[in-house]
Amino acid sequence: MTFTRRTFMETTCALSAGLVFGSVAHASTKVPEKWDETCSLLVIGTGFAGLGAALESHYLGMKDILVLDKMPSAGGNSIINGGAIAAAGTDMQEKAGIKDNADLLYSDILKAGGGLAHKELARRIADESVSNYKWLRDEVGVKFKAVTYHGGHSVPRSHAVMENTGAGFINPMLAKCKEFGIKIQLRTIVDDLIVNDKGCVVGVKARVNHRFNRPDSGKVVYIRATKGVLIASGGFSQNVKMRTSHDPRLTDAFGSTNHPGATGEMIQEAQALGANTIHMDWIQLGPWTSPDENGFGLAPLAVESMVGYGPMINPTTSKRFIKETGNRKVRADAIVSLGKPAIIYTCEANMMNKVVGKNMKPEQFETALKNGVIRKFDDLKSLADFYKLDYATLEKENEKFNGYMKAMKDPEFDCMFFKDAVLNTKGPFYAIRLWPRVHHTMGGLEINEKAQVLDVKGNPIAGLYAAGEATGGVHGMVRLGTVAVADCIIFGRIAARTANGWAGC
Repeated sequence: MTFTRRTFMETTCALSAGLVFGSVAHASTKVPEKWDETCSLLVIGTGFAGLGAALESHYLGMKDILVLDKMPSAGGNSIINGGAIAAAGTDMQEKAGIKDNADLLYSDILKAGGGLAHKELARRIADESVSNYKWLRDEVGVKFKAVTYHGGHSVPRSHAVMENTGAGFINPMLAKCKEFGIKIQLRTIVDDLIVNDKGCVVGVKARVNHRFNRPDSGKVVYIRATKGVLIASGGFSQNVKMRTSHDPRLTDAFGSTNHPGATGEMIQEAQALGANTIHMDWIQLGPWTSPDENGFGLAPLAVESMVGYGPMINPTTSKRFIKETGNRKVRADAIVSLGKPAIIYTCEANMMNKVVGKNMKPEQFETALKNGVIRKFDDLKSLADFYKLDYATLEKENEKFNGYMKAMKDPEFDCMFFKDAVLNTKGPFYAIRLWPRVHHTMGGLEINEKAQVLDVKGNPIAGLYAAGEATGGVHGMVRLGTVAVADCIIFGRIAARTANGWAGC
């Protein structure tokens, strides 16, 4: 079966050697007298990190790999994301005349992270970004079409896939898993990590035939994992109780871009074994979501390619209020402080040159227009009238912004501009309303550069690995757009390599 953002949402919405041995973990479930099933590496989660680990395990020669997911369809958040991955120094960038390298990406990650990112983890992402991009293209069969810009990066380095959604990664990965005979078992929820008397994670207690909207459903099974367990189950953006524990402001008044299963219970299960968590109160809001649609939606695909090509307006003052190309936290915090949705717009030339056919498929653009997520206006006066802006003030702001674009310098907010931008002098104009949603939980399980989960004393827990949004420390306080895709896949693959070298205990 081929999964798309549409089929995924329809389904889920209906449900409302030389390694350190490690520390001793404390089991909540004892080793059973009899295992129901035995695998090599047991992967929890079918997103970027989980499937990346499963495929890498196969390429390393591992047999009997098992991938579990509690949901009825594969892909998690990954299949509904924006469909681009960060890589610094690729052939596509060179062809586009973009100068980039691993050091610049590393510097951008640290800068956006406010000094909180763990340097050894950020370094792995930067150094392996190009080889990971090539692996996806050459080994997995992912098809890339354009290099786009996301706020906070020094240069365009987000490599968009043909589908403009995460399905462009996930479907080829699922196809490879099927080709290689890697078992993917859906509707299987993990209740406990099982630890032996030596303190090693050796398997899980799970329930098969689980129904997400029926928490207690499913038959209990015990699965042994001779190469350990990888937690690749994502973050906790949909768990309001868990997120408000760390940031009381993020009540149910804030929606989320995430799929319903982003509830974080595997982070909690690892904590019960003594795993350390870090950066849990750094929870990222997406500054590009629109109140005119639900979930992740289509607006982010347009907005991230509009920044630097048009102004972002405070509807109360009809003036600009923030650096349009700033990182996600800068923009989201500024919009929330307004107390009402902001507005971003650009002219038709910029929309057609930089958005449609690049970061957004033409049919997605037409859908967004039809649904009122993107609105078209013949002139600036019509735009001002519709959004109840003061036209004289907006006209002056537009003229100033055009002047800054022409000079390639913004003395007010230091917005980043691009040489191919067209001045916003005449219509039609395209506009989008913006209101942030909970998007990415920056914190999670602490890992080392081998993707081993660390306990509260900083020691690896033998047989337990983590990758992707279930981890913390990789990005710091702010995650740059499309770097998480690289993070998930790179550390999922690293976890597989670490597991492959582990002899068990």
